[in-house]
Amino acid sequence: MEVYLVGGAVRDELLGRTPKERDWVVVGATADEMMRQGMQQVGRDFPVFLHPQSHEEYALARTERKSGTGYYGFTTDSSPAVTLEQDLARRDLTINAMARSDTGCLIDPYGGQRDLEARQLRHVSPAFVEDPLRVLRVARFAARFATLNFSVADETLALMREMSRGGELQALVPERVWQETRRALEEDAPQVFFHVLRDCEALSQVFPEVDALFGVPQPEQWHPEIDTGLHTLMVVKMAAALSALATVRFAALVHDLGKADTPRDKWPRHPGHEVASVQRVQELCARLRIPNDYRDLAVLVARHHGVVHRAFELRAATIVDLFTHTDALRRPERFEQFLLACEADARGRKGLEQDPYSQATWLRQALSAVRAISPDEEDLRSGGSEIAERLRRRRVAAVDGLKAR
Repeated sequence: MEVYLVGGAVRDELLGRTPKERDWVVVGATADEMMRQGMQQVGRDFPVFLHPQSHEEYALARTERKSGTGYYGFTTDSSPAVTLEQDLARRDLTINAMARSDTGCLIDPYGGQRDLEARQLRHVSPAFVEDPLRVLRVARFAARFATLNFSVADETLALMREMSRGGELQALVPERVWQETRRALEEDAPQVFFHVLRDCEALSQVFPEVDALFGVPQPEQWHPEIDTGLHTLMVVKMAAALSALATVRFAALVHDLGKADTPRDKWPRHPGHEVASVQRVQELCARLRIPNDYRDLAVLVARHHGVVHRAFELRAATIVDLFTHTDALRRPERFEQFLLACEADARGRKGLEQDPYSQATWLRQALSAVRAISPDEEDLRSGGSEIAERLRRRRVAAVDGLKAR
């Protein structure tokens, strides 16, 4: 029995990064032998075990052979005869196909260290095409390592393009698409994920609503970058600079989806795109089974970001209505995420990245003033629906008082 540290931990150590987790491959063992050593088996499709003390994952070395469609359409062999090199050969990228022995020796049969130094994301073997999820994984790694100047190797991008054109991505299940997307949104440069998907022609299949935004013009007065698709990815980039929350970054991604529905004779204006965007967001979230907290924030941003941009022009009553529509009084933490996504939209424009977004500061102050208003004895004596109306009048007055300062 031989045990090797493999995959991301080896890669990250070579990059000088602290590994988030460590995975191990065991060569020359059986499942029974692993369990006799106190390991707990957790893998359903192939033998993976948890160490009783460290709780790190130990997997038997295995090979995979395509036997069906989709992510689970593989036949695996995890017999003691499978070698370490055979196990590494089934991995997606060369930088993820390295191992280190217990003596510290680096095992690198596919040139992973060379590609790390060249800052290249390159597939290990032609078997890459057998798993369509790898298209999304490569795009996610591009988003993770973009700040280190990594790029997808030309031959790998060409292979991903072939897979997209061949319809391979149609086998992806919604949950897997969303899982990779959510993880990509959490990376250092999430916008790169969508750039790479577009470069390999996968964006139109996984996120057709986003792909449809490219080539749709906007008024240059407000959008110097003009193209709605470019603006969208600039907004995602800005959202990543403003917040580490994937919910904020997702809302930034989908805030303008309705602009793809604007008739060409209306271009470059997009009247009513907010309502259309809400419908598109809801459809996308239903299709990919995206969690409700992502959907709900994205709907609020899609519907109300234009109102927030005009905050200084709004009547006090309209501001109080905005707080009601966004449930800001009961959920101030979500309203803060809402404001961050709106700020990302305002600053995710060519040449406007450094501009202040005073509207958010003003709305935070207004919300603080409104939240300070609570029912008094006279309100409570009035009873019924009149309480709500009295509270509303006092809240509007509080915002008016702020505007008068």
